[in-house]
Amino acid sequence: MPQYVIEREMPGAGSLTPDDLRSASQKSCSVLHDLGPDVQWVHSYVTDDKIYCIYRAPSADLIQQHADTAGFPANSISEIRTTIDPTTAER
Repeated sequence: MPQYVIEREMPGAGSLTPDDLRSASQKSCSVLHDLGPDVQWVHSYVTDDKIYCIYRAPSADLIQQHADTAGFPANSISEIRTTIDPTTAER
């Protein structure tokens, strides 16, 4: 299944409390449950003013539907074409 990175502009994201993050995670999981098994949240990276999320889904449209329903911004949704890491240099 394709993977996507979602950029969410959220000023102050890095200052969210553990309770804030738990609440957002619960909202996300609730919407994912309603959308069905075709869209999966893998993990997210929280920076000062943005959250970058990795999702698996058959289309970017389904990810946008998740964002709209959950009330989260999805400023960009980009399909991940491949992954590289330090071991790529060894091949």
